[in-house]
Amino acid sequence: MKKITKAVFPVAGLGTRFLPATKASPKEMLPVVDKPLIQYAVEEAIAAGMTELIFITGRNKRSIEDHFDKAYELETELENKNKQKLLETVQGIIPPSVSCIFIRQTEALGLGHAVLCARPVVGDAPFAVILADDLIEGAPGAMEQMVKLFDETHTSVLGVETVAPEETGSYGIVKVAPDARGHQQVEHIVEKPRPEVAPSNLAVVGRYILTPRIFDKLVNTTAGAGGEIQLTDGIAALMKDEAVLALPFKGVRYDCGSKLGYLKATVNYGLQHHEVGAEFAAYLQSLARN
Repeated sequence: MKKITKAVFPVAGLGTRFLPATKASPKEMLPVVDKPLIQYAVEEAIAAGMTELIFITGRNKRSIEDHFDKAYELETELENKNKQKLLETVQGIIPPSVSCIFIRQTEALGLGHAVLCARPVVGDAPFAVILADDLIEGAPGAMEQMVKLFDETHTSVLGVETVAPEETGSYGIVKVAPDARGHQQVEHIVEKPRPEVAPSNLAVVGRYILTPRIFDKLVNTTAGAGGEIQLTDGIAALMKDEAVLALPFKGVRYDCGSKLGYLKATVNYGLQHHEVGAEFAAYLQSLARN
């Protein structure tokens, strides 16, 4: 089985929950302190050994491509003004050994369709899928933890965490049972079930490692929940042919697809920031005293 070197980033969504901020700018470019969400996702992939980053984009997403491209004018300006530290920051967004590939998803047909769009580049290799909406803080990162499990088992892996029972309607939900090696094997997966019919409250949260057989399943997947081609349905079909594991990763997840989750991430990352963390903490304490 090949190593995981390819990561797919579905970034074609409209980000309607953050309008009007996302009217002309992608939600993935929303900053958490001084880096956009998509950069945190890319850094997690690179730390896990990914060297080919595949972005599934849509209209009004050009700024994502620009962010990971060389900025000649900016770099020249920083160099002329002897702002070496900032220059190194800009030039270091993507290591030289990592390549970026951009594929346009012409219609918003769902996450499953977005993943299927990556097939010409992924080919017959196992690959990762990372949703930038889910910002996960951890050391090692969630994807690195999942790659370690894949290297051991050569099996598709879903990143999961326990959510409140009333929140199951917002996630793909899995039912698991221990396999012979003590890993959590997925027995059942369903997209956004109502709490009263959910098989559990263990949710898939924006991190996947998938074998290439998923593409054949997605080709034959019809529109499901929300009238879209759901990745969850493709995984359910994949489970009929091969095992799929769930990994409750170690780390803190911030749901940055919601305003509250985004604000929580901003506060926590702000408190940890090497430049402003101490002053920000003092400011928050002053607010609490008032």
